[in-house]
Amino acid sequence: MPTVRSGPMIGLSAQLVVLAALAATVGLGGAGWLVGTGYALVTCLALSRGLHRAGASRLGPADRVTLTRAVLVGAVTALVVDSFGRPAPVGLLVTVSAVALLLDAVDGRVARRTGTVSALGARFDMEVDAFLILVLSVHVAPAAGGWVLAIGGMRYAFVAASAVLPWLSGSLPPRYWRKVVAAAQGVLLAVAATGVLPQPWTTLVLVVALALLVESFGRDVAWLWQRRPALPLPAATLAPAPTAPVPPAPSAAPARTVPPVPAPVAEPVALPPRLPVVVPSTVALPPLLPVAAPAPAMAARSGGTVHSDWRL
Repeated sequence: MPTVRSGPMIGLSAQLVVLAALAATVGLGGAGWLVGTGYALVTCLALSRGLHRAGASRLGPADRVTLTRAVLVGAVTALVVDSFGRPAPVGLLVTVSAVALLLDAVDGRVARRTGTVSALGARFDMEVDAFLILVLSVHVAPAAGGWVLAIGGMRYAFVAASAVLPWLSGSLPPRYWRKVVAAAQGVLLAVAATGVLPQPWTTLVLVVALALLVESFGRDVAWLWQRRPALPLPAATLAPAPTAPVPPAPSAAPARTVPPVPAPVAEPVALPPRLPVVVPSTVALPPLLPVAAPAPAMAARSGGTVHSDWRL
């Protein structure tokens, strides 16, 4: 648990002193004491935790002004809760609220002049403003209608929606109109809380306050929606879809099968042995020898034909 700093403890002590002053002057019942003390404790612990996270040991000049505003809002809270049991001192309630609203224009100026602008101070200032608007809307709702609670609850509904939709937690650019609308909520609710206006005019004032708030929140939500991070596609979407096999195109004639061409043989082929070649040579034959005439008996037997053959 973070150590409670002296600044938040001073605020807790101041809140208890203010509650005692209210009880001594206008009277404060048990409900007012209980809620006012609980508010002071929550503020002390939250501010101490914020200082611990920011690494700061004490409050800056502007933070002290905001802490004063927080004590005044605690007094308004105790008076509003106490009004459920008995009539509330409307004059004192509106006066304390007006002082808290006026100091809202002081803490920011002090932070800029002293060079002590910080994220903790901006968040502390915003939370005090939001809670004051919530308390004033609760005070006005019984007379104007329950719809007025939308003015005080819109900021908390936005925070609750951010837990479900993370893109609503994005950083918003600074916008002066947003500050004007926030300040106008407190002023218009304080005017409605006085009860000096006729009921139709009070309703009109509250409608204007709600319309301004819806416009401001709507613009911020639209800005965050347009710049929300893209969601990753599921794995099933990234996988390519299976494609059906494409049948071959019909042809008029069947395709001819070309026999494979044998690869050339790199090894030498053994040739059969060569046959001996006979070289013709010129042979001198002896001249034909004269053959003696056959005898008449032989010639007669051969039919009178004589063969002149050297082989005979």
